[in-house]
Amino acid sequence: MAGLIQAGNISLTAWVPSVHSRAVYAQSPVRRFTRWLEHTRIDVHALYGPLIQQAIAEWGDQRVYLALDTSMWWHTDGLVRLSLVYRGRAIPMVWTVLDPPSSSVAYDVYKELLDKVVEWLPVGCTVVLTAARGFADTHLRQHLTGLGWHWRIRIKGSFWLDRQGKRRCKVNRIPLSPGKALFWHHVYLTKQGYGPVHLAMGRPLSRQEYWFVVSDEPTDEKTFEAYGLRFDIEENFLDDTSNGFQLESSLMRSANALERLCGVLASTTLYLVAQGTAVVAQGKRRWVDSHWFRGQSYLKIG
Repeated sequence: MAGLIQAGNISLTAWVPSVHSRAVYAQSPVRRFTRWLEHTRIDVHALYGPLIQQAIAEWGDQRVYLALDTSMWWHTDGLVRLSLVYRGRAIPMVWTVLDPPSSSVAYDVYKELLDKVVEWLPVGCTVVLTAARGFADTHLRQHLTGLGWHWRIRIKGSFWLDRQGKRRCKVNRIPLSPGKALFWHHVYLTKQGYGPVHLAMGRPLSRQEYWFVVSDEPTDEKTFEAYGLRFDIEENFLDDTSNGFQLESSLMRSANALERLCGVLASTTLYLVAQGTAVVAQGKRRWVDSHWFRGQSYLKIG
């Protein structure tokens, strides 16, 4: 973490000056980094879990939003990450590295991640999970219901829709003019008739795409707002790569090493966001941020 913060990017050789040891050769600490990243008995979630648990322990009965999404690197590896939405950004909670990558991930790949998060969330908090179309799986929704979580998940227009007294049709056959939205309650999805669920459908004025968001709670305009929080995880992915730590420039290809490297990134992100939040709370933001009003993320301020 110290090397990553000092160097500003992911480079094992750039981290060497941050190491204090009796090693004579520069290769020695680099080999130590490599052995740690490749060590299969190191459980990064067991190390990171208590940190994030302590950070949010006092949130109490607040409504907590989580974002589930994927990211791909070099077209050879991918990441599934469940993050905590926080002030325009997302802080990693749990993750797994995929080889080969995919934007549509099977439920069996990430179901254990959901159970790990349960242990770290504050007792009594209300959890709302947001996810993109690649996670529109009935098994996921059943799992979330069993955990007592709420959810806002976008679905594809090819999903079948059943309404009481209406003929079954595909969601994308519902006529919607630009700038309009529809909110239907107690409907059933897929040919297997999963439900009842609640559906929000919208067509933005500025885009040609349609939005279909399914929810376990009655839908209204705020459903789109809640689902929109999912995009904060995109900023988190950017912080990992081109907008921050330059993960892709590390050229690492080992899924094991990337899994542990993501643990280093998560711990560093949590520390910097906490530091940035404290700086702003103490009224010292302008000591490090040149903007008149806050122009940098809490991570960058940290």
